Amino acid sequence: MRNKFETPLASRYSSDEMLYLFSPDNKFKTWRRLWIALAEAEKQLGLDIADEQIDELKRFQNDINYDAAERYEREVRHDVMAHVLAYGEQCSKAKPIIHLGATSCYVGDNTDIIIMRDALCLIRKRLVSVISALCGFADKHKALPTLGFTHFQPAQLTTVGKRATLWINELLMDLDELEYRISSLLLLGSKGTTGTQASFMELFDNDSEKVKKLDGLIAEKVGFPGCVPVSGQTYSRKYDSGVLATLAGIAQSASKFATDLRLLSNLKEIEEPFEGKQIGSSAMPYKRNPMRSERICALSRYVIANSLNPALTSSAQWFERTLDDSANKRLAIPEAFLAVDAILLIYLNIASGMVVYPKVIEKHIKDELPFMATENILMKAVKKGGDRQELHERIRVHSIEAGLRVKQSGLDNDLIERIINDPAFGLDADEIRAELNPEKFIGRSVGQTEEFLENIVKPKIERYSDVILTESDLRV
Repeated sequence: MRNKFETPLASRYSSDEMLYLFSPDNKFKTWRRLWIALAEAEKQLGLDIADEQIDELKRFQNDINYDAAERYEREVRHDVMAHVLAYGEQCSKAKPIIHLGATSCYVGDNTDIIIMRDALCLIRKRLVSVISALCGFADKHKALPTLGFTHFQPAQLTTVGKRATLWINELLMDLDELEYRISSLLLLGSKGTTGTQASFMELFDNDSEKVKKLDGLIAEKVGFPGCVPVSGQTYSRKYDSGVLATLAGIAQSASKFATDLRLLSNLKEIEEPFEGKQIGSSAMPYKRNPMRSERICALSRYVIANSLNPALTSSAQWFERTLDDSANKRLAIPEAFLAVDAILLIYLNIASGMVVYPKVIEKHIKDELPFMATENILMKAVKKGGDRQELHERIRVHSIEAGLRVKQSGLDNDLIERIINDPAFGLDADEIRAELNPEKFIGRSVGQTEEFLENIVKPKIERYSDVILTESDLRV
């Protein structure tokens, strides 16, 4: 609706897949899935629950009577009980055993864990797709020399592909963290109002073994390795904090890449894709603003700041349960996932279509390489009998004069010509110019890139080859 605020994460940025995971429909269908799992497990452990009742629950699992649920919630002011009552309207035979022995957190917390795991798996799909795209880019440009920068000042040369390995390496760190987070998530299970399982002990006549088995059966039915061993009424909110820390790590890596690309765009060395009819500025028609990279930085900043929400929430929980987490979780968790989903889709779009300008890169190298080559020239002149200290001083003087020529007069760097014309070096022009080959200054960049891609990156992402995306369209 145009007369109400709508989060841009939904209307502009995130994918339909991620939006559905955090939708009310997915949440409430998962509630019903958990109620079915509870009833089945309780029946397996001996409670008087009929197959007919479970069949009825299954028949209406995905047919949610939202009107009834909304009507009940206006009356009882409790979302879980509203859906219990609405489900009971549809399932007259199963009505007495819906939510049997459970507290609200049985459906609420377990659903949150299920959705977060599914969302993390979708994020992993996006992440490995970006890594794969950057892998191709790094391999293609592994031997293309370019200026390296420290403090954004020209430093020793690297290659375009080697620089890309720095972006990939951080994403691999994020992938390791993501895989750990997915594998370590456990359900809350059926722990009751303060985590003691007292209500289930009552149901099972104080049979501890059956109560313990109940958790295992529920976890198995919804595809989890197990449940947390101890809890209050809720799972520890450190779970939420850990998940958002993982997402914030991805945001950090993406923002570093996007910042690098914004700087490279200013240098006109590498640009993000720019479509034929895309407008860079409403005022300046010639502009090619790096808007995709800027959007990554903007969304990443939001995710990093948002990761404080569950950390603060976790630190403020009282004893076995307090409800000051709920409203915060409803905002912080979904929006972090929606934002990182958008970040990685934009990242994939850029990584799949980056444009490299070798001639511009070559020009920048030529402007700076004379300064970097002076050490090699000095060594060659010394080998021919020159005085190292005298030649070092002459290079210092020539460098200062050439630098002033560039900075004050805007002229070309003539340092090499000055050295060629200085008889103290005892070298001819060909000998000196031979030291200006950029490939002499890139060290092991090519080998490092090849070894990293073949030995580290490709084996890591090959297991996900069936889910890797090769391109991503922007929504705006």
